[in-house]
Amino acid sequence: MRKRLVVVVFMVVAALIFNGCGGNDKSEKRRGPVPKRPSASTGTKPVATAKAPTGTAVIIGEITFEGKAPKKWTKSLAEEMAVESACFAKYSDDPISDSIVLGKESQLANVFVHVTKGVPTNAKYATPSEPVMIDQDGCMYRPHVVGAMAGQEIHILNSDGIMHNVHALPEKNAEFNRAMPKTNNTYSHKFEEAEPIFPIKCDVHPWMGGYIGISNHPFFNVTGTDGKFEIKNLPTGTYDVEAWHEKLGTQTQTVTVVDGKTHTLNFTLSRS
Repeated sequence: MRKRLVVVVFMVVAALIFNGCGGNDKSEKRRGPVPKRPSASTGTKPVATAKAPTGTAVIIGEITFEGKAPKKWTKSLAEEMAVESACFAKYSDDPISDSIVLGKESQLANVFVHVTKGVPTNAKYATPSEPVMIDQDGCMYRPHVVGAMAGQEIHILNSDGIMHNVHALPEKNAEFNRAMPKTNNTYSHKFEEAEPIFPIKCDVHPWMGGYIGISNHPFFNVTGTDGKFEIKNLPTGTYDVEAWHEKLGTQTQTVTVVDGKTHTLNFTLSRS
């Protein structure tokens, strides 16, 4: 009897040991694969861009100057420019400052008009394939003020046949200083970041200067001597529109536009 009891106890203990050893294998089979942690090299997700909204609203307007009209360049500056005979020979009279250029009825040229608020910040607009042109002609930048979209080609020419250099002074984009002798009269450049307005100059001829505005959307324009501007293809909405002039500062107006409608927005700038 005692022997039979010992045998039974032995068999029970053996069974428990056997099941205990095999239990880990069964639990491992039931356990799913351990998910991998995200690799540090994957980085953060890029900011989602939205499809650029399109519209048919138009803003038109005119920029006028109020106050005493500026005089031509002083005689000393005209004489300074006369040192470069190739430039001075292009003028039948003393050259006029390109800082404040007025039309017949005080319309103001070289005003950079652009939408500063109301455009979706994550909207991606197509970059124009046509380049923006700036010519160095008569020792002046023509046009004096230009606008371009980020990533758009800007072609700079030298029609004077003498040594110039183009020194761009942006804050967000990379600065460059490019010599342009008469044998190298074309230079192309792209500014990759939006930057409202910054100067360019010629270090060889200190009176030469101009401005470039870089936008991440196409809603901008620069006035000519008629003082007029036009901003097209705006979707219905409310926008802040800023008029910038290098000597007369800025002025901002808010306008609500509707698809299919043309809205008029006029500005008057003065010397304070």
